[in-house]
Amino acid sequence: MVVADLGCSSGSNTLRFVSEVIGIIARHCKELDRRHDRPPQLQFFLNDLPGNDFNNLFQLIEQFNKSTARKHKGEAESGALPPSYITGLPGSYYTRIFPSESVYLFHSLFCLQWRSQAPEQLKGTKKTCLDIYITKTMSPSMVKLFQQQFQKDFSLFLKLRYEELVSGGQMVLAFIGRKHEDVLTGESNHLYGLLAQSLKSLVDEGLVEKEKLESFYLPMYSPSVGEVEAIVKQVGLFNMNHVKVFETNWDPYDDSESDVVHNSIRSGENVAKCLRAVMEPLVASQFGEAILDKLFQEYARRVAKHLENEKTKHAVLVLSLKKPIHV
Repeated sequence: MVVADLGCSSGSNTLRFVSEVIGIIARHCKELDRRHDRPPQLQFFLNDLPGNDFNNLFQLIEQFNKSTARKHKGEAESGALPPSYITGLPGSYYTRIFPSESVYLFHSLFCLQWRSQAPEQLKGTKKTCLDIYITKTMSPSMVKLFQQQFQKDFSLFLKLRYEELVSGGQMVLAFIGRKHEDVLTGESNHLYGLLAQSLKSLVDEGLVEKEKLESFYLPMYSPSVGEVEAIVKQVGLFNMNHVKVFETNWDPYDDSESDVVHNSIRSGENVAKCLRAVMEPLVASQFGEAILDKLFQEYARRVAKHLENEKTKHAVLVLSLKKPIHV
């Protein structure tokens, strides 16, 4: 069985997903108790853009294999533990990356809010304000361009994966979205709005050229459930098994369900570190590396101030799709 994690990044969370799949298959084989049948062999492909730190990921694999053997010792002794093989696969998931009908399961976590590019039509467009993502002050025509880019990219993603999945193959996708249909109410609008404000403050200090900020847009879009369902229906290739929205705190270290942030300064720093890990290459390519420390210090301060007044959360969309079985 071929299993692929799209947008895997370089941390240990990727291998947690691999561990889950191995454990599920192992338990299933043990429950079947087919003593004379060998479990399926699992081939994992960890996919991300070529600039991803695959070396760091590969260095984690040896220790992962040892911990997997310890964790599933009982299944291994009973012959139910599936042999697994892990490899890296650089490339954009907005292109074909697998042979036709070769993959059983696609997984992607916190990646599909990224677009293949910022809307092409925004290049050369004069900003009325220095926004980098959708805000209430952005013109409706510009907002529409972000929506159309998502529609184009997500439709392409579905068509590509349909070609690569086996009959009956499935996808489990989780990505940042929004709770409400109104595009101007998205939680991501606040998150990236604070980043835009931080960049503006560096423009005022003379550390960032205004012209560079005027031409900078984030290649992002956080869709609603309605938008996602509409595109899946329009493309018409998959059966939707499950769709759900849940919330998670901006601060990845805050597991509380209360509506109060107990240490806004610390949470602001945590949010800034998390966003910097994701955004640093993009920001550095546009504005240079010299501003990064100053920028994210300012961003942490602004996030902390925001969280003092309102504990904002990410809306996460979870989607399970199945390719129909060909008769």
